[in-house]
Amino acid sequence: MPQEVMAKLRATVQVERGTAAKVSVAVGVFFALLLLPLPGSLPPEGRRVLAIMGLAVMLWVTDLLAPALTGLLAVVLLVILKGVPDLRSALTGFASPVAYFVIGILGLGMGMSRSGLAERVASRLTAWARGNPRLLYWQMLLSYVPMTFMLPSATTRNGIQIPVYNRVLERWGVPSDSLLARAVTLALGSLNRLSSTALLTGGTAPVAAAGLIGGMSWSRWFLLLGVPYYVLLFAGGFIVYVWYRKGFSVTPRETSAAAKRPWTGVEARALAIALLTSALWATDFLHHLPPEVPALLALVLLLMPKIGVLQWAEFERNMSWATFVVLATSLSLAGAMTGSGVAQWLAEGIRGAVRPLMGSPLALIMGLMAVCAGVRLFIPSIVGYLSLTMPVAMSLGQAIGLNPVVCGLVALIAGDAAQFYAAAGGSGVIAYGNSDVSGGEIFRLAVVMALLAFVMVAVVALPWWALMGEPLVR
Repeated sequence: MPQEVMAKLRATVQVERGTAAKVSVAVGVFFALLLLPLPGSLPPEGRRVLAIMGLAVMLWVTDLLAPALTGLLAVVLLVILKGVPDLRSALTGFASPVAYFVIGILGLGMGMSRSGLAERVASRLTAWARGNPRLLYWQMLLSYVPMTFMLPSATTRNGIQIPVYNRVLERWGVPSDSLLARAVTLALGSLNRLSSTALLTGGTAPVAAAGLIGGMSWSRWFLLLGVPYYVLLFAGGFIVYVWYRKGFSVTPRETSAAAKRPWTGVEARALAIALLTSALWATDFLHHLPPEVPALLALVLLLMPKIGVLQWAEFERNMSWATFVVLATSLSLAGAMTGSGVAQWLAEGIRGAVRPLMGSPLALIMGLMAVCAGVRLFIPSIVGYLSLTMPVAMSLGQAIGLNPVVCGLVALIAGDAAQFYAAAGGSGVIAYGNSDVSGGEIFRLAVVMALLAFVMVAVVALPWWALMGEPLVR
């Protein structure tokens, strides 16, 4: 038998063995959570929801199924195993405004690309990067900070930035599965959102966290969170750069910017719609519209005859409906976690886990972070996670003499620093929806970011907060 055939057979056998191992782990996690004894008093429906959540997490991490298929399977299991009262409860995520916000953002990004506006920006980026992939990468990381002040939502930025960087890499002749392309996608999907949380208006995470803490102004929030989050952002960016450094040695096929050309009417209309949408987001304190409304308005304008730049058939054909399904089903799972008693059960577990560390404030805060990071793994929704952990962390700090504000901020960082799988947030879903980045790569970066968060809190955040008038011990 030729050596080539033998090599292909061995590779096939190795793939099948790897798949079988992943299936065994996923199924094992499901039945372990469903059947083995668990501490505390978790209701039967809560146990079933926890098992379904564990199965979904393993499937998302291992890429055994398409992410959208995993989400639909989880919804079906919620109904079949009676984890929720009825089908309507299992489909609550599809009624969430956040899911439709993503549709609007994806449409906005599609419009920017279809109009030629993304091509124009890509030309400018290509010129600034001077054909240097390293300069392009670090320029992208640095751009997150100023862009956050213009477009606070990471989901919004990714909806616009991803087509731009895809166009740059395409012009350079860099394949989508290359190390460079995967590094750029990881930085957009898992790191871009960190610059948002540094601002109180940066999305649902800071808004929800500030509301739970209470009495936090925009400037006070930025003063406390800006330094820690920017340190975390660039530390993570350096890690990604080191991992994929061989990919930065490629020679771009095209290094010169495209020739200057006059603005077209289509580009002008796309830019006007983008600026109008950004202005509505930036002035929400005046009109009080939820962010989903400007996003959907932008989609309507982009599809409007004579005004927009897209046709409905084109949008319907190119829209990443899988992205919508993944986000909606993950929101349904988060709602089931709360409604079935799993959230309360986890809260009781946090209190018990950190009790042995009462003698050391630093050990206690590190223990609190560890428990919160573990809880985050099973709760895709950041709002659901914060609603569960922050009140527990703050009340625990109040009871034992620690600063409740610091305890709440630590719970935020523990859950927000790492994105364990693409379905854990809208910005990640958009970035990873059509990319060649594997679930294992996303999970690996998440583990490292979680560890970096521990170091950052101990070395940077706690001393900085003390300097800003929020010491750990009062």
